[in-house]
Amino acid sequence: MAEITGGFLVPHDPVMFVAPDAPEAEKAKKVWDAYEACAERLAESGASSVIIVGNDHYMLFGTTCLPKYCIATGHVEGPLDQLPGLKKEQVQNHEALAQHIAAHGSEIGFDWAVARSFTTDHAFSIPYKLIVRRAEEISGRSISAIPVYLASAVDPFITKARACQLGEQIRGAVEAFDSDEQVFVIGSGGISHWVGVKETGKVNEAFDHQVIDLCCNADIDGLAAYTDEQVLENGGNGAMEIRNFICAMAAANASHGELIEYQPVPEWVTGLGFIELKKG
Repeated sequence: MAEITGGFLVPHDPVMFVAPDAPEAEKAKKVWDAYEACAERLAESGASSVIIVGNDHYMLFGTTCLPKYCIATGHVEGPLDQLPGLKKEQVQNHEALAQHIAAHGSEIGFDWAVARSFTTDHAFSIPYKLIVRRAEEISGRSISAIPVYLASAVDPFITKARACQLGEQIRGAVEAFDSDEQVFVIGSGGISHWVGVKETGKVNEAFDHQVIDLCCNADIDGLAAYTDEQVLENGGNGAMEIRNFICAMAAANASHGELIEYQPVPEWVTGLGFIELKKG
C-alpha cells in the first residue's frame, strides 16, 4: 500500500513575490531559507508524490459555484494569478492517485467536487514551486503534486470538523492505493493576516504562536476548537486557512511537528510559519 510518510505546514504569501525587498533583508532571507529547508527535507524523504491542501481566493471559484472541497484529477496548470517569478506552468499531477482519492471518498460518504481540468492559484503554486519543484532539482527525481482545495477563505466555509474528517479520508484512500509509494502532504496557508480590510498589514504574534504550538503538539482537536469568531478576532479573515492545516495534519497523522521557522512580517501582511509534520 501507499503511505503518507510526512508533510509540512507552510504559508503561501503572494506579497513575497510582489515586494520581495519590503522587509529587512535578514528577515526576508529567513523566510526564503525556510522554503529551501522544506525542499531539502522533501528531497531527502524519498516521497514521489505530494498532496497540497490549499484554498481559493475568489479567483478559481465564484458566486456561481463554491465547492466545500475539490480535487484535481486531470490536467493541471497554474497559477492563474501570475506573479513576478511565479509564472504559469503545467503541473505533473498524479492523476491515478487523485482519481482514487475521489472514488474512495464516494464509497464512504465524501462527495468530492472533481476538476478534470484545473488551473491553480498561488495557494498551490507557491509551495509547488518553492518546495516540490525545488526538491526535484535537488534530488534529480520527478515528484508529482495533487491539488486539493478547501473552502477556507470564502464563506460558506468548510467546518473544521469536516476538514479533519477529509484529511482522514485522504489518508485512508492513500493507504488503500495499490502502490508502495511514499506521499507527503502540505497544508498551505498563512497564520494571522487580514485581507482586504482596514487591518491589512497587522500580524498577531501571540495568536500565531498559539497555532504553532498546537500544530507542533499534533493537537488537531485544540486547533479545531477555535470558533470562527475567535479566529477572525485574533488572526483575521486570512487565518481561516487553518482549516488547510487541520486537513493536512489529519492526513499525515503525525505524532508531532517541528518548527522550522516563524517570522512575523507586516510588510508581507502575514505571520509566516513553517512546520514539518513528523512521525515517530
